Amino acid sequence: MKRLLFLLRLAGKSAWNRRGTLILVVFSILLSTTLLLGIEKVRTQVKQNFVQAVSGTDLVVGARGGEVELMLYAVFHLGGTQQTMRYETFKKIAAMPEVEFAIPISLGDSHMGYPVVASNASLFRYYQFHQGRHIHILKGSEPKDLFDLALGSDVAKNLGYDVGSKLKLSHGSSERTSHSEKKHSHEHSEIFTVTAVLEATGTPLDNSLMITLGAMEAIHAHKTDGEEHDHHESGHAAHEDAHHHEHHLPKALTATLVGLKHKNSVFKVRRELRAFEEEALSAVMPGVVMDSIWSMLGNVEKVLILISSFVTVSGLAGLCAVILAGLGERRRELAILRSVGARPLDILVLLVSEGMLLVGCGILGGLATLYLLFLFIAPYAASVYGIFLDLTVPSSREWMILAAIFLAGIITSLIPACRAYRLSLTDGLNVTR
Repeated sequence: MKRLLFLLRLAGKSAWNRRGTLILVVFSILLSTTLLLGIEKVRTQVKQNFVQAVSGTDLVVGARGGEVELMLYAVFHLGGTQQTMRYETFKKIAAMPEVEFAIPISLGDSHMGYPVVASNASLFRYYQFHQGRHIHILKGSEPKDLFDLALGSDVAKNLGYDVGSKLKLSHGSSERTSHSEKKHSHEHSEIFTVTAVLEATGTPLDNSLMITLGAMEAIHAHKTDGEEHDHHESGHAAHEDAHHHEHHLPKALTATLVGLKHKNSVFKVRRELRAFEEEALSAVMPGVVMDSIWSMLGNVEKVLILISSFVTVSGLAGLCAVILAGLGERRRELAILRSVGARPLDILVLLVSEGMLLVGCGILGGLATLYLLFLFIAPYAASVYGIFLDLTVPSSREWMILAAIFLAGIITSLIPACRAYRLSLTDGLNVTR
């Protein structure tokens, strides 16, 4: 044990004497560790943000159909219009004893290609994302009047809108276009006023405009089976009807986000909703479907991990190259160690210990660098992009990555160590240059 401790101290002093070159090697391993572990952390937390886009919702309920299609349209606003569910059904679901909250969602309109989400006050009160966070209003106040409107953070930023801005909505979804390229033939005549701009959430709400259910019903109240009236006439009538019927409720909804009082009742409620006699319904557990959707993106994860792995390999190759390059200069040093009683095995341990020291310093430095980056970047990423990067202790998978880097460093340092072992058997004090 004393001999081993002596060799470790000797390896440390030897590395310190060549610190200029070895600092570059440590820096290379530091960057490799930061990148590899950083990609793993970001991958994990982006997946968590994605899966928890509706973290407080236990069931997404809609008309009978495909579960993935329902989730993509109701939560991510992707795809075509789905079958609707009756508003009376929504009220019955909200009145179920197991239900804590029910958030109605009505889709179908857009503005400059951004989807319009119609709901009620429960959206702002109960909608949750990423570990129970709630919607917060950055500017203004929650929509109250019929033609009030709230903007997601990305919509406000990309279109240059603010509290007090006036705008019109379009019927149906469309590609995102500039103001000059708008399709006026599909535009509703009702004018909405922006009363709120939301903080970034990292959810599809960032790219949405939120109105009341009454407003959604009002702007469609004067259209019949595919027939549209003149914009000015229908617009005036809609405003008249709307202000006299501010609590006008829709006849149908796209979906309902349901939160339960007790999580263990989710399967019971799901069975009841699937067996609902008055209307054929789908009841989707969002976490399960989100995982299946994320699994479709597995190739993207693999590419990121592959890139960072190559960077790590290049850093370890640099470690091996530096130690090998230094062997030519250290042959006399190693020969002197042999002359004072060092065994060939001691030379092997000396070189491996030096490699372990460099890799260990690089890993610790990389870990510290990553946490410092997260500490400074996390608030900006959350407020601007809605990406939440939590400072957490390394997971078991991350510890395995660190262990793999360390093990790879030991194996890499064995290459020059074995060469030094062979040289020490043949070299004496008269080493030729």
